[in-house]
Amino acid sequence: MTRNRQILLVSRPTGEVSHDDFQLVAAAIPELADGQVLVRHHYLSLDPYMRGRMNAGESYAEPQALGEVMIGGTVGEIVASRSDRYRVGDQVVGMGGWQEYEVVDDERAGALRRVDGAAIPLSAYLGAVGMPGVTAWYGLLQLIVPQSGETIVVSAASGAVGSVVGQLARLRGCRVVGIAGGPEKCRAVVEEFGFDACIDHRQHGDTRTLADAIAAACPDGVDGHFENVGGRILDAVMRRCNPFARIAICGLIAGYDGAAIPLREAQRILLRRLKLQGFIVSEHMEFWPPALRELGGLVASGRLRYRESIAQGIENAPAAFIGLLHGQNFGKQLVRLI
Repeated sequence: MTRNRQILLVSRPTGEVSHDDFQLVAAAIPELADGQVLVRHHYLSLDPYMRGRMNAGESYAEPQALGEVMIGGTVGEIVASRSDRYRVGDQVVGMGGWQEYEVVDDERAGALRRVDGAAIPLSAYLGAVGMPGVTAWYGLLQLIVPQSGETIVVSAASGAVGSVVGQLARLRGCRVVGIAGGPEKCRAVVEEFGFDACIDHRQHGDTRTLADAIAAACPDGVDGHFENVGGRILDAVMRRCNPFARIAICGLIAGYDGAAIPLREAQRILLRRLKLQGFIVSEHMEFWPPALRELGGLVASGRLRYRESIAQGIENAPAAFIGLLHGQNFGKQLVRLI
């Protein structure tokens, strides 16, 4: 059968990620054993968390091993099967990594999940109806716990996670203000995703002016904040938080290159009795089924909108990932592999 092209991590970046940290190789696809299936990946997911996994230091998960296929979510189709559980033609989501094919043992718990590409586009199972969507659902509904009439702020609001957070909050009767980079993204946050307002952080170069813009967009203060960035954005939001505001910390992309992220408004945690909580969505698997039911229904009915940036071909995964870390994507970053 055809060979399997893969992207390996071959060095740990110091500072910014480089093309030299990756290597494209071609490997033979082994013969299937009993109980195994061969999945051909249609799409590969690129996500900011991958940058943290490239480091060797302490983290919430084991570092990505050198010389191995880079980690990543995938969606595709079973093209060969020696399993009683899966048939050729089944569409499945998994963590197949940066490669075109994967051999999977059917007894490996949670390795594959069947999906329906007729009801929902396959690519959406890596975005709005996948890990990013569940991340948005859990952080908003279980940690921020929004109430109708409250004001919710979302950083990286045009991204795969942030755009879903805002739409879910709007469906629950909240006023939602996004923070994004550039006029095009801010326009889409309001016009496509239905936020009440969006602040272009590139137009506000320091914490004070950004906090003033948040105050103007949130005249009743901030009751909940979904944080994807950190740094001065988190500081600026904390300046405008109401007493007992809740902050869900999903990501801190401002520090993914290894630099420390100072928190300059820490005193407000005490003064405003703020609740800050970081979370990793994979530690809360019991919430995935209800989250996916709601998200899938909303996408299928057209009530939840999403955007995708799609690179073509496994060889372009490193460039697309580097672009993602520099904010060049719009919405969910994917690589199409077929």
